[in-house]
Amino acid sequence: MKIFLIRHGETDWNLAGRLQGRENIPLNDTGRQQAEGCGEALAAMSGMKWMAVYTSPLSRARETADIIAAVLGVRDVFEDADLMERDYGKASGLTEPERKNLFPDGLYEGVEDWELLRNRVYDAIKRCAKKFYPENIIVVSHGSAINSILAELSNHLIGTGKTRLKNACVSLLKYESDKMEIVFHNKTCDEI
Repeated sequence: MKIFLIRHGETDWNLAGRLQGRENIPLNDTGRQQAEGCGEALAAMSGMKWMAVYTSPLSRARETADIIAAVLGVRDVFEDADLMERDYGKASGLTEPERKNLFPDGLYEGVEDWELLRNRVYDAIKRCAKKFYPENIIVVSHGSAINSILAELSNHLIGTGKTRLKNACVSLLKYESDKMEIVFHNKTCDEI
C-alpha cells in the first residue's frame, strides 16, 4: 500500500513567513494552482489509483485535498482532526524575526509537545491506512505534522529540524505488515 503524504498549498502567511499553527488560513491563488498541479501529476502516474483522501480540517489543507480529489475523481474526502498542524501557542501568527525577539531561547509558550504531535499524526495515518489497506490513499496535512512523521520513520535523519517542506510537496510512504517506511520525501509535483 502507498500513502501519498502531501503538504497543503501556499497561503499568504507562507509568503509572509508567519507561523500558521492551528490558525485557519486559506490557500491563495498560487496554493490553488499548486494543488491542481499536484492532482494532475498524480493523475499522470501510470496505473495508480487512490481509494480515499484524508485531510486536516484546517481550510488550507481541506481545500488542497478537495482540489486534488476533484482532479483525480476520488469521491471520498475524510477530515481527521489528528492531522492538524502543531499548536504553536503564543508564537502562532508571528514572523521569524518576531519569534526570535519574543522567544530568544526558541521555546514558544504554549507549544504542543513534539512527541504528542508525532504520536497523534502517526496514529491518524495508521488508522487511515488500516481502513483502506491494501489500497492507496492520499493524506493532506501540514509542514510540522508531516515532518514529525518523516523524523520518526528516518530515525531523525530528515524531518523535524532538518527538512523545510515545500508547499504542495509529496512524500511517499509504503505501508505493509503494520509498518511504514519512507520511499521518498519533499518532492514537488514535477519531480514525482
